[in-house]
Amino acid sequence: MTDRTDAIVADQYEAYPYPARDPKDEAKRLVVGSPSHLAEIDHWVFGARRDPARPLNALIAGGGTGDACVMLAAQLARAGRPGQVTWLDRSAAAAAIARRRLEARGLTNVTFVQGSLLDLPSLGLGPFDYIDCCGVLHHLPDPAAGLSALVSVLAPGGGLGLMVYAPHGRTGVYMAQDALRRLAPPDRPLPERVETARRFLRALHPEHWLARNARLNDHIAGGDAGIVDLLLHARDRAYTVPDLLALLDGAGLATAALIEPARYDPATWLADPRLRARAAGLPWAEQAALAEAASGTMAVHIVYVVRAGAGWAAPDPADETRIPVLRELDGAALAAQAGAGGRLSFDLDGVSLPVALPPLGAAILRGIDGRSPLGAVLDGIGAPAERVRRAWAALYAGLNAMNRLLLAAPPGG
Repeated sequence: MTDRTDAIVADQYEAYPYPARDPKDEAKRLVVGSPSHLAEIDHWVFGARRDPARPLNALIAGGGTGDACVMLAAQLARAGRPGQVTWLDRSAAAAAIARRRLEARGLTNVTFVQGSLLDLPSLGLGPFDYIDCCGVLHHLPDPAAGLSALVSVLAPGGGLGLMVYAPHGRTGVYMAQDALRRLAPPDRPLPERVETARRFLRALHPEHWLARNARLNDHIAGGDAGIVDLLLHARDRAYTVPDLLALLDGAGLATAALIEPARYDPATWLADPRLRARAAGLPWAEQAALAEAASGTMAVHIVYVVRAGAGWAAPDPADETRIPVLRELDGAALAAQAGAGGRLSFDLDGVSLPVALPPLGAAILRGIDGRSPLGAVLDGIGAPAERVRRAWAALYAGLNAMNRLLLAAPPGG
């Protein structure tokens, strides 16, 4: 059963498919992000234990114009790995764009199903080894029901990659939404509301929190679709860490990782040693909530989850049969970037976070090719084994927390 708000949301995505994408751009670049990067799925969902030769059955629930669908399908094809990706969404306009993007890449490992994820229990789809639901739950009339529908088609041993809005990094958005509800009520024609929003943005006072929030640019760079999704959406809520964890718990899900893990470590945001020590004594969920509040920068939460009690365990960085993978990085280039100072820097939404490169760290980075087992990489360093393993442990701890160094299972493994 739908209500008036559901009809408004459906009309919004037909008129302004989101995000705005031009299939011609597929010749220039692949849009890459989290969740649903194949290396992340291998690591955070399957714990670097799933044989890459096993076909992966994946669902993109709320596929939109195709970012996650195209990325995962392209990565599977590029790696020569078997699998099928199912795109699911209500928007025919978004489907048309996603199809053209896939055609531009010659990808044939995607199936399209037009419909609502709320209908998953009755659609006869699945079960799915991996489910992506990015930017959807926070727009549903009942997010808990939506999550329950997703879990109903999750295969044993599978997991989900989710993204929901977070409040602090979206400072200014809800103020602007409130202003536009008064200036451009939802019962007015959408093109008229978009024109009003453009006028509002052009005249936005420089002290308004939206004008001061440099971490948000959909209303600037995302075209009319970005304006509609950010400022004119008929249903939009944000989740704090405790809100999100409660939602997951209610669906019988457990967190494998919040991305990037370093964001959710209070030590990232607290410089005072005494405060760091106090934070370290808190339970994990409290640490994550503290990090969110201490940071003040998080506009979304990205999380990989599995069924609670399913026996999931993080990959073992001491297992030398696993394959180290640098996520969208080249080891030699990264080692050169560190230079003589031995420090790397990573940007998390405008916040620069340093990672110290341990002795022998550069040599290890140069040996990581995404194909060789860890043991072979470390044995090729040509230094005493104890020193090499100690350097690896430090390197892994620093880069894994940034979601840059991950592990995968070897073929047959």
